[in-house]
Amino acid sequence: MSAPAPSPLAIVDAEPLPGQDEVLTEAALAFVAELHRRFTPRRDELLARRAERRAEIARTSTLDFLPETAAVRADDSWRVAPAPEALNDRRVEITGPTDRKMTINALNSGAKVWLADFEDASAPTWENVILGQLNLINAYTRTIDFTDAASGKSYALRPAEELATVVMRPRGWHLDERHLSAPDGTRVPGALVDFGLYFFHNARRLLDLGKGPYFYLPKTESHLEARLWNDVFVFAQDHLGIPQGTVRATVLIETITAAYEMEEILYELRDHASGLNAGRWDYLFSIVKNFRDGGAKFVLPDRNAVTMTAPFMRAYTELLVRTCHKRGAHAIGGMAAFIPSRRDPEVNKIAFEKVRADKDREANDGFDGSWVAHPDLVPIAMESFDRVLGDKPNQKDRLREDVDVSAADLLAVDSLEAEPTYAGLVNAVQVGIRYIEAWLRGTGAVAIFNLMEDAATAEISRSQIWQWINAGVVLDNGERVTAELTRKVAAEELSDIRAEIGDEAFAAGHWQQAHDLLLKVSLDEDYADFLTLPAYEQLQG
Repeated sequence: MSAPAPSPLAIVDAEPLPGQDEVLTEAALAFVAELHRRFTPRRDELLARRAERRAEIARTSTLDFLPETAAVRADDSWRVAPAPEALNDRRVEITGPTDRKMTINALNSGAKVWLADFEDASAPTWENVILGQLNLINAYTRTIDFTDAASGKSYALRPAEELATVVMRPRGWHLDERHLSAPDGTRVPGALVDFGLYFFHNARRLLDLGKGPYFYLPKTESHLEARLWNDVFVFAQDHLGIPQGTVRATVLIETITAAYEMEEILYELRDHASGLNAGRWDYLFSIVKNFRDGGAKFVLPDRNAVTMTAPFMRAYTELLVRTCHKRGAHAIGGMAAFIPSRRDPEVNKIAFEKVRADKDREANDGFDGSWVAHPDLVPIAMESFDRVLGDKPNQKDRLREDVDVSAADLLAVDSLEAEPTYAGLVNAVQVGIRYIEAWLRGTGAVAIFNLMEDAATAEISRSQIWQWINAGVVLDNGERVTAELTRKVAAEELSDIRAEIGDEAFAAGHWQQAHDLLLKVSLDEDYADFLTLPAYEQLQG
């Protein structure tokens, strides 16, 4: 006898939104409820395993490739499933949240892929979560348009053959959705809400369009977490009568633990895998988080001094390319976060050259594509990959057998010659306060000092402050990083912001709240695993 159908999920403390009934149908909620019933207990076990692993790292200050999965790595016979046509050429991918204007602009951008982001580029207000889903439904049915109230400019989709392929990124396993509750009162994981609603409404529709339900999987820390996602995909496809193997997932290798399990992650997802991505900012955040008490050898300098040419970052990216191509998967490079200035062409010229050099390096190293944060960067990245790929959709035939990366190479943080600076501390505080303030207003992707910042860059900012204080770092000006110095810098930044935007705008924002939250997660003795966990409890809407 089969289990009874779950009770519908309860919507908790959420104002009704226009169009939400199209997303939150009884059948869609029942599907999400079934995902929750089947998979949340395993999610909970895996989160507990994360804590155990972190405690082990604290004891040993090291990581290694897993002995228990050596056979998977040694077996040269297995490959991931061949890429579907819509995901075979990924040479440029644009990232961004799923608000209505961004949805149209990203699809029209000329990029091959749009990472439609419900994670780091989106503050998870109920409006962003639900209307983001509605915008994607409307995009696939071509019922989406947008008129900017300020400028009067109208936006509409280009012909279907000119649109980017969507790869949707749900929230990470650690975040729950407080507005959806099961009958037993438990919150549903945000990952299952985002995946479940999207898959339920769009899987069949996407197949009819010649594409499919494609996903980016964030914050993965182990192959066991990839196994959980694979089981979710198998169940979802069976439950809705979608052919097995229709789902494709690209996993962000943005945690240091996942870097030691790349082959195993692809193996667990092999019928549904399409590639791995080098998520640089979260990767640095993960190194700090896991090795925060590992002493001076793990202290990172200013975040902007840690380029992708740093030896330990180069080891990570080259291992990723080799692993992907050995297994027939796409290797996708990191983010070009520059936001062009409409007022300063000289700033643009210098930044465009840096973006071009970064994308040239990735294409020459064997990556099959890369990320940009702004449509103006699409042609620059496209040119870099066109020069290497030509008419080929990818370069998975470049096996990079010359790459030989040891376990120690991935942790050689002390190979960097750069040191933490006072300017770096100031920048970390500035980015932290300005980003958190915007996030608390419901905006998850924010242009700050001509860079697109998201939750990952805010995480590295507050983590570096925490690390520098606890490691007793002395800056280039001779000052030791302390809680008192951090409070002084934060107070000065708050004063500067007030002078910059005026008293009225300052009072209307969440500036004091953002300042206080940054200091809490930077100065507390107990390090918060994710900034977004305490921030979510303060997020309204």
